[in-house]
Amino acid sequence: MLAIRLARFGSKKAPTYRVVVIDKDRARDSRAVEVVGHYNPRTSPATVVLDHERVQYWMKVGAQPTDVIKRLLASNPAPAA
Repeated sequence: MLAIRLARFGSKKAPTYRVVVIDKDRARDSRAVEVVGHYNPRTSPATVVLDHERVQYWMKVGAQPTDVIKRLLASNPAPAA
């Protein structure tokens, strides 16, 4: 089963995160199927960049977003086309 979740990057005590589609059983920072965005909580306000089309595609084919990703999607809606 696929999951959409955060993978931690950055240096010690200065995290940045990638929003990745990954097999649910793999380790947090393992190789992902696809990187669909990134999140930097250290900026003010926090920077969230998501490829909404790809996130929606992966959700349609069965990928389950984590609670944190659901919150990021709600706070950063897709731009109107």
